[in-house]
Amino acid sequence: MTAVADAAAASAAGQAERLKLTEIFLSLQGEARDVGWPTVFVRLTGCPLRCQYCDTAYAFHGGQWWTLEAILAEVARFDVRHVCVTGGEPLAQKRCLQLLTRLCDAGYHVSLETSGALDIAGVDPRVSRVVDIKTPGSGEEARNLWANLDLLTPHDQVKFVICSRADYDWACAVVARHRLHTRCEVLFSPSAGQLEPRTLADWIVADRLPVRFQIQLHKLLWNDAPGH
Repeated sequence: MTAVADAAAASAAGQAERLKLTEIFLSLQGEARDVGWPTVFVRLTGCPLRCQYCDTAYAFHGGQWWTLEAILAEVARFDVRHVCVTGGEPLAQKRCLQLLTRLCDAGYHVSLETSGALDIAGVDPRVSRVVDIKTPGSGEEARNLWANLDLLTPHDQVKFVICSRADYDWACAVVARHRLHTRCEVLFSPSAGQLEPRTLADWIVADRLPVRFQIQLHKLLWNDAPGH
């Protein structure tokens, strides 16, 4: 190969190993199994869904290109054990799978927050997949990729954001039909500003539902401020 061809190949390889990121920041994990742990969040840009309650619409567009090496170096700078790859919808960028594996190889406790609309089969099995099942109230119920449920393991979690009693009844039916509580941990969250947390808690207690109630800790502490 000529020097020009070598340079072109190197450039192409560098381009292939890039991801578009909205932000990387250190905060406390606000939900799911690792709630409360100091965590580095790697927020990828872009999402094919438009849930009506989305609190990270600022990640739909823009962002900056980062190489995998630069991402790993920035994560290491924070010197914590937990890393959460989120979005947007991180799996919308194919190189996300490579990033997840690289983070696991580096010894981090890695979680992935995904909408449940894209195939999770290729995710490194060391990653804890937090799969958001979209309720009717989200406006994106039709985007659920139900085949993902067959891939869940005890290492994973599924999350329902509940907007109303109708959403709650729908989610209960999904949990029962797929016996999700026997596959992995199931999380129910109230949609902020749409359903009072106490109301959802009372429903879960009354029904002895085999799910874990959660409130998004970061909303209580920082009111959805970017970078927290």
